[in-house]
Amino acid sequence: MKKSQPTTPFVTTGYFGPQYFCDREKETETLISNINGGLSTTLVAIRRIGKTGLIQHLEQKLSANLICIYADILATENTNDFLNSLATAILNSVPEKTGVGKRIWNFIKSLRPVISFDSLSGEPNVTFKVQEKESEHQIASLFAFLEQQDKRVLFAIDEFQQILNYPEKNTEAWLRTIIQQLKNVVFIFSGSQQHLMSDMFSNPARPFFRSTQFLKLDKIGFEKYQSFIVTKFAEHKKNISPETAAEMLRWTNRHTYFVQLLCNRVYIHSGKNISTKTWNEEALKILKEQEYVFFGYRDMLTKQQWNLLKAVASDGKVYNITSKDFMQDHKLGSPSTVNRSVNSLLKKELIFQERDSGGKHFYSVYDVLFQRWIQNL
Repeated sequence: MKKSQPTTPFVTTGYFGPQYFCDREKETETLISNINGGLSTTLVAIRRIGKTGLIQHLEQKLSANLICIYADILATENTNDFLNSLATAILNSVPEKTGVGKRIWNFIKSLRPVISFDSLSGEPNVTFKVQEKESEHQIASLFAFLEQQDKRVLFAIDEFQQILNYPEKNTEAWLRTIIQQLKNVVFIFSGSQQHLMSDMFSNPARPFFRSTQFLKLDKIGFEKYQSFIVTKFAEHKKNISPETAAEMLRWTNRHTYFVQLLCNRVYIHSGKNISTKTWNEEALKILKEQEYVFFGYRDMLTKQQWNLLKAVASDGKVYNITSKDFMQDHKLGSPSTVNRSVNSLLKKELIFQERDSGGKHFYSVYDVLFQRWIQNL
C-alpha cells in the first residue's frame, strides 16, 4: 500500500522520507559503517527520541543493497509471540511479487502458520501456535532461511530487552547461539530501557557480551534542529524567527517527539507569522488535553513519590538526588525515603537516569509535557 504524504512537515509517527528527517548524519554513517563491516549494533536511547525513525531512515538508504527487516517486539510476551513478530516482519520486508518476496512467502507458508491481513493497512500478519521448543526451532529456521539469501540482510529488532520478560528459560542463551552462527545477517538491537540493554551486551556473564558495537542516541543538536524548524516552516510559506524556534526547543527539552508534536500543532493552527504567543497558546492547549492522564499519574503515586517527582520536575535535572540541599529545599525526608521513591518512579518510567556530556548521572522527568504541567501547578 502506497504511503500518503503527511499533512504537515513535522511528523510524529511513521517515516515519510529524508525531507522530513532532521540530522542524525553521524549516527547514520556509524550504522552504515558497522553494517558494511558485518558488525551488529546495540542502539540505545530513551523513548521517543528517534530510534525507530533512525532505523527507518537507514533502511531507506540501504534498501537497494540489502533486505531490510524491522520488528518491534515490545508487545511480545513469550517465545511464540517473538516467533510471530519475526515471521510477520520478514513477510513484510519485501513486496510479494519480487523474486525475493516470492521465496519469502513460499518459505513462510511451508512452516504452516495462519496468515491473516490487516483490514486497514492490508499487510499480512503471521501466527504460529506451537510449543516452546517448536518456537525455538522455527525461529532458527527463519534465520537459517535469511542466511541463505543472495542479498545481505539487515534485521532490526526494536525493544529487544523485552525478551528478558519471557517466562521461558535461557531465551538469551539459545538466541545468541543461533545468531552467532549467521554470516549473512547483521543486526540492530535497539531498546529504550538503557540499563537492561547495557547489562545484556556489556556484562561478561551474559550470552550477548561483546557481540555488538554500541551506539547511544542523544538529542539532535540545538542549532541543527533550530535551522530545520525555521526551514520547514519557510518551505510552506510560514515565518518563524530563529529566536522563536529556540524557545520551542527549550520548552520541549529538545526531545524529538515533543518538538515534532509542538511544531505540528503550531503549523496546523497558525497563520503566516508565528510568534511566542502562537506557540505558547498551542503548548497550553496540549497540556490541557493531557490533564486527565496527568491526574491519573498523580493519583497512582504515594505522597513521597509525588513530592519527589515535583522536585525533579521543578529542577529539570537533578544530579545528586539524595544531597542534603536538594532534600531540604523540597522537604523530601530521609535519603532512604528518597531512594525508595526513586526506584519506584524509575520502575514506572516517570523519571529516567541519564549521563550528560561530561559523563555525570542525572535524573529527569520522562514525559516533557508532564514535567511542564507539574511546573504550572
